[in-house]
Amino acid sequence: MGTVHFKVEKMYRLPDAGSLKAFADVAVNDALVIKGIRVVSGKKGLFVSMPQEQGKDNKWYDQVVCKNASIYEEFSNHVIEHFQQAQ
Repeated sequence: MGTVHFKVEKMYRLPDAGSLKAFADVAVNDALVIKGIRVVSGKKGLFVSMPQEQGKDNKWYDQVVCKNASIYEEFSNHVIEHFQQAQ
Protein backbone atom coordinates (compact mmCIF):
# COMPACT_ATOMS: atom_id res chain seq x y z
CA MET A 1 0.00 0.00 0.00
CA GLY A 2 1.37 3.41 -0.97
CA THR A 3 1.39 6.58 1.06
CA VAL A 4 -2.00 8.11 1.78
CA HIS A 5 -2.29 11.91 1.91
CA PHE A 6 -5.18 13.75 3.53
CA LYS A 7 -6.19 17.37 2.99
CA VAL A 8 -9.03 19.12 4.80
CA GLU A 9 -10.70 21.06 2.00
CA LYS A 10 -13.41 22.69 4.11
CA MET A 11 -14.16 22.95 7.81
CA TYR A 12 -17.58 24.19 8.92
CA ARG A 13 -17.45 25.16 12.62
CA LEU A 14 -20.60 24.87 14.74
CA PRO A 15 -19.90 26.88 17.91
CA ASP A 16 -23.41 26.49 19.38
CA ALA A 17 -24.22 22.88 18.47
CA GLY A 18 -23.41 21.15 21.76
CA SER A 19 -21.04 18.20 21.38
CA LEU A 20 -20.95 18.53 17.57
CA LYS A 21 -18.07 20.92 16.89
CA ALA A 22 -17.62 20.90 13.10
CA PHE A 23 -18.26 19.27 9.74
CA ALA A 24 -15.36 18.69 7.36
CA ASP A 25 -14.74 17.69 3.75
CA VAL A 26 -11.48 15.75 3.35
CA ALA A 27 -9.62 14.88 0.15
CA VAL A 28 -7.77 11.56 0.03
CA ASN A 29 -4.74 11.53 -2.30
CA ASP A 30 -6.34 14.35 -4.30
CA ALA A 31 -8.54 11.66 -5.86
CA LEU A 32 -11.49 11.20 -3.52
CA VAL A 33 -13.41 13.65 -1.31
CA ILE A 34 -15.31 12.49 1.76
CA LYS A 35 -17.99 15.01 2.70
CA GLY A 36 -19.84 15.28 5.99
CA ILE A 37 -17.16 14.10 8.41
CA ARG A 38 -18.02 15.23 11.92
CA VAL A 39 -15.73 16.46 14.71
CA VAL A 40 -17.39 15.58 18.00
CA SER A 41 -16.51 16.30 21.62
CA GLY A 42 -16.93 13.20 23.78
CA LYS A 43 -16.09 12.12 27.31
CA LYS A 44 -12.50 11.29 26.27
CA GLY A 45 -11.99 14.38 24.10
CA LEU A 46 -12.41 15.10 20.41
CA PHE A 47 -13.05 12.32 17.91
CA VAL A 48 -13.94 12.01 14.23
CA SER A 49 -17.17 10.41 13.06
CA MET A 50 -17.66 9.33 9.46
CA PRO A 51 -20.79 10.29 7.49
CA GLN A 52 -23.78 8.17 8.44
CA GLU A 53 -27.16 7.28 7.01
CA GLN A 54 -30.22 6.13 8.92
CA GLY A 55 -31.56 2.78 7.79
CA LYS A 56 -35.19 1.69 7.64
CA ASP A 57 -34.62 0.01 11.01
CA ASN A 58 -33.86 3.50 12.48
CA LYS A 59 -30.24 2.49 13.20
CA TRP A 60 -27.36 4.64 11.93
CA TYR A 61 -24.78 3.14 9.54
CA ASP A 62 -21.40 4.55 8.48
CA GLN A 63 -21.26 5.38 4.78
CA VAL A 64 -17.45 5.34 4.75
CA VAL A 65 -15.47 2.62 6.55
CA CYS A 66 -11.70 2.58 6.95
CA LYS A 67 -10.45 -1.00 7.06
CA ASN A 68 -6.94 -0.13 8.24
CA ALA A 69 -6.63 1.10 11.86
CA SER A 70 -3.37 3.00 11.34
CA ILE A 71 -4.76 4.84 8.29
CA TYR A 72 -7.92 5.72 10.24
CA GLU A 73 -5.82 7.02 13.15
CA GLU A 74 -3.73 9.16 10.77
CA PHE A 75 -6.92 10.43 9.09
CA SER A 76 -8.58 11.22 12.42
CA ASN A 77 -5.48 12.97 13.80
CA HIS A 78 -5.19 15.09 10.65
CA VAL A 79 -8.81 16.28 10.90
CA ILE A 80 -8.58 17.02 14.64
CA GLU A 81 -5.28 18.90 14.23
CA HIS A 82 -6.82 21.02 11.48
CA PHE A 83 -9.80 21.76 13.74
CA GLN A 84 -7.56 22.76 16.67
CA GLN A 85 -5.22 24.94 14.57
CA ALA A 86 -8.08 26.95 13.10
CA GLN A 87 -9.50 27.94 16.51
